[in-house]
Amino acid sequence: MDLILYLRQHITLSPELEAQVQEAFKKEELPKGYRLLSPNNFSQKVFYIEKGVVRTYYIKDGKDITHSFILEGTFFVSIESAFFNSPSPYGAEVLEQSTIRTIPYQDLEKVIDGFQPLQKLSRLVMIGAVKTFSDKLYSIQFQSAQERYNSMLEKFPDIMLRVPLGHIASYLGITQETLSRIRAGKV
Repeated sequence: MDLILYLRQHITLSPELEAQVQEAFKKEELPKGYRLLSPNNFSQKVFYIEKGVVRTYYIKDGKDITHSFILEGTFFVSIESAFFNSPSPYGAEVLEQSTIRTIPYQDLEKVIDGFQPLQKLSRLVMIGAVKTFSDKLYSIQFQSAQERYNSMLEKFPDIMLRVPLGHIASYLGITQETLSRIRAGKV
């Protein structure tokens, strides 16, 4: 979803604010497989996905593990880097041809500080990010593989058509064989 359309759904945009947002957010067309961030990055950028899918991942014992999927109409930032000046353990990879808008966090803060409606929206975006992490923690601690799979499909209905099965299995914390059994209804 186009950034301006997304903002219009949540706040009233003046022509001045719309122009400032358009100018502040750089627009990039990125190919499938593009590494947006490497693990242990110090990225200070805020990303908005207009079109496409990005996955965040980390490396554990030399193994690539999918942490989350980020689809259209979603902001994300390396929290550890932007807010705590520490390396973020998460990398980010583009999984299909994508349109992504970026802005340095400090520049975004200046835009937000100048417009009251954006302050409320930024709080809602941050609360949404905390909710996503809370849901992920809950699913890992309390849900079976089948329940995690069902929750994923509820949250991302077309994910199976857009993301390789290996990334989905990794995201769910299961093997590809277990994912195959769940999909076949044999679990």
